[in-house]
Amino acid sequence: SYPTFGGACTYCIVPPEAMELGCLLHYDGESYFEASLGEPMSCILGGYHGNYHTSRRSHEHIMGIKEGGRVLILGGCGPMGLEAIEYPLALEKKPSMIVVTDLSDERIARARQLIPESLAAAQGIHLVYINPGECSDEFTELMELTGGQGYDDIFVYTAIRSLAEMGDRLLGRDGCMNFFSGPTDKSFSASINLYNCHYASTHVIGTTGGTTEDLKEAFRLAAQGKIRPAVMVTHVGGLDSIAETTRNLPHIPGGKKLTYTQFNMPLTAIADFREKGRTDPLYARLADCCGAHDGLWNSEAEKILLRHFHVI
Repeated sequence: SYPTFGGACTYCIVPPEAMELGCLLHYDGESYFEASLGEPMSCILGGYHGNYHTSRRSHEHIMGIKEGGRVLILGGCGPMGLEAIEYPLALEKKPSMIVVTDLSDERIARARQLIPESLAAAQGIHLVYINPGECSDEFTELMELTGGQGYDDIFVYTAIRSLAEMGDRLLGRDGCMNFFSGPTDKSFSASINLYNCHYASTHVIGTTGGTTEDLKEAFRLAAQGKIRPAVMVTHVGGLDSIAETTRNLPHIPGGKKLTYTQFNMPLTAIADFREKGRTDPLYARLADCCGAHDGLWNSEAEKILLRHFHVI
């Protein structure tokens, strides 16, 4: 039996085979919300681990992004893209360059605030943010950043045909492009250069989801503070907000919507905490707490909510 948030007891019967197959995962972190974000984190990690490179001496596939290579994340300042920028900084075998594009100056500004170029530089990585809309020639300017060599690993984080085709054009020799963003159109397609596929060993893959090992890695890095799943979260709410949020999700701006099932609370943007705090002391405390953590949701803010709603 395990104590629940409400202080009562519930009983959980776990089949022996679940234990033997490692289906129960341990999380050492302080917060509940970081563990709940393990699934999208595992998808991002799975994308990095799913990329591969080849050898001219054998048919062996070398899994993962190229160590010391050049990474390009197209459409990369959304909620998942932000963590895709941060994760390589925690890798043992790091790339030498990460270039991130996005058409929104506002999203780029937030990405630069949360993951500044100086933070990447401290890890030996040259980080560049670019708005292609401000480029006179997007292809030429992105290619020039690599000295004309192209990119070793490219992730397409927005399901747009022109974006996928741009990624294919920017691949260097033995470059791997991961079409990460899942389209809703089953006939979605794009043109790729099969000449380069044959003579330059370029290749295109797509990854969705992550493995159990990806999930374990996400839990470990989050617990160690090496990655911050909170960069994906822009709204927080309670049980009563879930149905309406789900129905209107495409029309609610921002990133991921974090909801707690232990209490009722309107879905609220973290950016609105300060304004709501003018009349509600709870939101004032949350605004101060998140302000001390780069405007991100955090374990201290979670504890404030749990104490406020008398959740044990």
